[in-house]
Amino acid sequence: MRIGVVAPANRLLPETAERVSALAKARFGERVEIVFHPQCFLSAGHFAGDDDARGAAFVAFANDPAIDALWFARGGYGSGRIAERVIAGLADAATKKSYLGYSDGGFLLAGLYRAGHRVAHAPVPADITRRGGDEAVARTLSFLLDGSRHAIEPSVDGTTKTAAFNIIVLNNIVGTPLEPDLAGHVLMLEEVSEHLYALDRALQHLTSNPNIRRVAGIRLGRVSDIPVNDPAFGQTPEQIVQHWCTQSGIAYLGRADIGHDADNKVVPFGVW
Repeated sequence: MRIGVVAPANRLLPETAERVSALAKARFGERVEIVFHPQCFLSAGHFAGDDDARGAAFVAFANDPAIDALWFARGGYGSGRIAERVIAGLADAATKKSYLGYSDGGFLLAGLYRAGHRVAHAPVPADITRRGGDEAVARTLSFLLDGSRHAIEPSVDGTTKTAAFNIIVLNNIVGTPLEPDLAGHVLMLEEVSEHLYALDRALQHLTSNPNIRRVAGIRLGRVSDIPVNDPAFGQTPEQIVQHWCTQSGIAYLGRADIGHDADNKVVPFGVW
């Protein structure tokens, strides 16, 4: 399998790419080849190259029939700036690929899924820099190569549609041309580095959306690195989600094994 890596948001360090390639070779040998687009290492302010460079790299790899899957190098910020233009530029070869990422990459996952492409919320190459990150990267590779059940979030049953997003990212997707139809899906949500009042505000908006109210239910992943607020918000992340599920009539289904960490599991969108 030939996996292309592009960076729709922030840049990837060359040494990180080298670590990922070395891990892939050690764990999977000749079964996989990882090709990092040179755009991954560009720098234009906050981004891995300007919007044109990031968009062009994505379209080039997506439309390349020699690439079997497209893997987003990392999150950060910037995917939403190019998502509509790259999806509009996809050709027939792009429909035969899998697309994997999470966090800010959710903008692309949403739009691609809406357009009928095969996508999954999954660990990315940059995760190798986390403690235990080798296993996170290997998890995505084993999912792609073998469909490994151990790589997939445990509640995914293969018959119920699923989707997974960062809360703030999904909150910024609803109401835009990228918003996919999530009716009947188990929606898994996670978050990092946001105040609890910001979570509460986002969930109020999300659970008021007619599309979100048609989901089969919500599962909450890990909410990590929560900034301290004075005064304390007074509710846990789970209590916040439960509150808005109750208010909106959405079923709360418990926890999900996803998050901004090395234990993040793969969530295929729809029924893979």
